[in-house]
Amino acid sequence: EVQLLESGGESVQPGGSLKLSCTASGFTFGDHDIGWYHQAPGDECELVSTIGGDGITWYTDAVKGRFTISQDNDKNTVYLQMNSLKPEDTGVYYCASDIHIVLRQTDCRGDEYSYWGQGTQVTVSS
Repeated sequence: EVQLLESGGESVQPGGSLKLSCTASGFTFGDHDIGWYHQAPGDECELVSTIGGDGITWYTDAVKGRFTISQDNDKNTVYLQMNSLKPEDTGVYYCASDIHIVLRQTDCRGDEYSYWGQGTQVTVSS
């Protein structure tokens, strides 16, 4: 069975850090893109960051300089290091994988991509 499994979401204070993980089972990322999406309460999924099979990364402006995406091929895992967290970073974070991850906004866990994780909750609050 193909699965993406996220972990690492927690409740933290503003200014804190978290590291999210997205581990694939049943397939290898290979040439696929992997993207992290953020769903704020009541909103669609918004693309936060991507990493391609060639290692090229992309970040939305709101997280540039604060978040870092990386990939460990030996562990078939993609990470999202989140620093200087803000209350507006609160929400569910999903990882998705497909040949190309390009949609800035999409339905969470919709049909646009082949693989989605179940999400991990991040809460930033004092």
